[in-house]
Amino acid sequence: MSIATYEGIVKKGKIHLKAGVKLPENATVYVIIVDLKLDEKKPIRIPTPRLANRKQAADFKMTVTEVKSNARLRR
Repeated sequence: MSIATYEGIVKKGKIHLKAGVKLPENATVYVIIVDLKLDEKKPIRIPTPRLANRKQAADFKMTVTEVKSNARLRR
């Protein structure tokens, strides 16, 4: 068995191969549909972590500390 790939489009429910492609009568063919949506770039989603037990939320309480610097800015 040999395999060849030909590109075509569907118009009014019929497959039309590009110009110049001739297949023998009664040839067995397989049709593969390319999902065009796979070509689009999808945004990457990173889910946020969830706590298994909501009572643990207090363990993750954040405290903000303001630090004053003595450094001077040079311009």
